[in-house]
Amino acid sequence: MSQYQILFLLGIAGHILCGICDCLLIFLPNGRFSFAAMKDNEKLSEIFRDAPLSYSIWSILLGCISMSLSVFGYFGIYAWMSQYSAVHAGIILVSIVMIYIFGISHHILCGIPEWLYIRMNRTEEAREIILELFKKTSLTMIVCYLGFLIFGVTLFLAVVTGVTSLPLWGCIFNITLFMVILLPMHVPGAGNWAGAFMFLGLLFLI
Repeated sequence: MSQYQILFLLGIAGHILCGICDCLLIFLPNGRFSFAAMKDNEKLSEIFRDAPLSYSIWSILLGCISMSLSVFGYFGIYAWMSQYSAVHAGIILVSIVMIYIFGISHHILCGIPEWLYIRMNRTEEAREIILELFKKTSLTMIVCYLGFLIFGVTLFLAVVTGVTSLPLWGCIFNITLFMVILLPMHVPGAGNWAGAFMFLGLLFLI
């Protein structure tokens, strides 16, 4: 097994674990959380009525671990790309920094509002506070997904233009392409399952 494959396995494990963390925040005892529910405290309160505080805490803690695991997979792609193109590798490195720093911040800032809402007894005031927190920290989500977009486009172009040794059809193993397919289906943790699929494909190609 090559060093790249070991790193890709860590990437797969990290994304799967992070996907599970996302599900802890979304699938609750009385229903499925959605941002649309945040407009109506009666609906939001019902969804969180029996939700334990431990869900959000575990999601935050495991999310930090999973993000730290998955970043090894991305550095594996960066190291692999470095032997073909310094420009493409450099862009990928920048995108990795964006994904990790802002992604881990976003994951924490998704867990804290749920913890606060439950801890504050699911009141209207609690809803207003977490909604304000979501809005004021949305930059973390935007920059993280921008990093994924830059990474995906750079990898895609490198493969289809023949910069790397991968066959042309290898371009399908790309987190951005998988996310485009999964997001319209409203799959919880779509980005993480997309990342796991990407690393799984690259595991056998590189």
